[in-house]
Amino acid sequence: MSLELIRDEIDHIDEQLIDLFTRRMECSKKVAQYKLENGMKIFNAEREQQVLDSVAERAGEYSGSARLLYSTIMELSRALQHDMLGSGNELKNRIVGAESNLPFESDKVRIACFGVSGTYAHMAAKKVFPDADPEFYSPFKEVFRAIQDGKADFGVVPIENSSAGSVTAVYDLMLKYRFYIAAAADIPVNHCLAAKKGARLEDIKFIYSHEQALSQCSDFLNSRSGVTIKEYVSTAQAAKMVSEGVDVSAAAICSEEAANEYGLEVILRGFQNNPNNTTRFIVIAKDMYIEPDSDKISLCFALPHVTGSLYSTLCRFASHGLNLTKIESRPIYGKSFEYMFYLDFAGSTENRDTVELLCALSDELTEFSFLGNYKEK
Repeated sequence: MSLELIRDEIDHIDEQLIDLFTRRMECSKKVAQYKLENGMKIFNAEREQQVLDSVAERAGEYSGSARLLYSTIMELSRALQHDMLGSGNELKNRIVGAESNLPFESDKVRIACFGVSGTYAHMAAKKVFPDADPEFYSPFKEVFRAIQDGKADFGVVPIENSSAGSVTAVYDLMLKYRFYIAAAADIPVNHCLAAKKGARLEDIKFIYSHEQALSQCSDFLNSRSGVTIKEYVSTAQAAKMVSEGVDVSAAAICSEEAANEYGLEVILRGFQNNPNNTTRFIVIAKDMYIEPDSDKISLCFALPHVTGSLYSTLCRFASHGLNLTKIESRPIYGKSFEYMFYLDFAGSTENRDTVELLCALSDELTEFSFLGNYKEK
C-alpha cells in the first residue's frame, strides 16, 4: 500500500473520530443535565477508573496510549459539565468582588518587608509602594505573621531567583497561610563583597550572606580557598553584622545600597554566576486584589495519588490554550510522599473561560486555593 493510500485511510478514520467525539460531548451535556436534576456530583472517580481500565484492556499493545487518550477525553467532558452546571460559584463571587485598586501611592499603607533596610526586598517594596515606609521582619514567617495578626496590610518576600531557583521556605509559607498575591516585582540582583574600610580581598577569611546569595555566587566562593562561608538571615543583615563587628577579615555579600547603608567599603563587584541575575518578589495580602490588565495567575492544589492525575489536570490548561510558566511541588506535612502543587500561568480572570476552568478545578481538587491574578511591576 502506498503512503498516499495510508494517509487517505487515516483521514477517513479521523473524520469518524471527530464525529464520534462530538457525539460523545453531546452525551456529556445530557449527563450534566441529569446530574443537575438529581443532585449528583460531576466527578465520579470510580466510574472513570473503570472506563480507563476497560479501555486499556481492550487496546492491547496500545493500552498506555489508549488510557492517556480517554483520560484526556474524560477531562474535557468533565470540564464541559462544570461549565453547564456553573461550578465554583463561591470562587467566582470572590473574584468578581475583588478589590481592583491597590494603594500603591499611599503613605498610610502598612508594609511588612523581609530583612532590614537595604535588602533587595526593601528595593522591591519601594518599587511597588514608593511612598510607604516599610517595617522589617525576619525570618520569612514573621512577615506572614505580621499580616495574619493585622500588623501589616501587605508583605514583600522573595519567591524565586533566575539563578538559584525557588525560595522553598516562602512556597511552604504560601501553602500554609494561603494569602493572596496582589502584585509582583522583578529586581536585578547585583551583588558586591563589602567589608570594613581598609580591608583588602586577600584579607577576607569569612563571608556571610543569605543562602540564596551564596548560591548565586557559588563560582566565586568555590574559588576562595581557605575562606569560611556562613549563611545569614539576609544579605543586608549580614552587612549590618559585619559593620558592627571589629573583625576586618569578615565580609558580606550584599547590595551596594546595603553596603552604603551600613558604612562598608565595596571591595569587589559583579561576581555572581549569572550577570543577568534577577529575583522575583511577591506582594502578599489577606484580601484579594485584582488590578485591571493583570496577566499572571497563581494557584495551589493537592492531587489524588494515582497514575496520571497531574497530567490529566495540566491537560485542562492546554485545552484552554493557557501557557504554564511555573510548577513547584512541595511535600504535604505529615503525609508520606504526598505533594501540594504551586502553579503559575499566563492568564486573566477577565477571560470567562479561564474563570470557568478555575471554578471547575476548585470543585474537583482537594485543598485548592486561588492565590491571585496580578501584574509584575
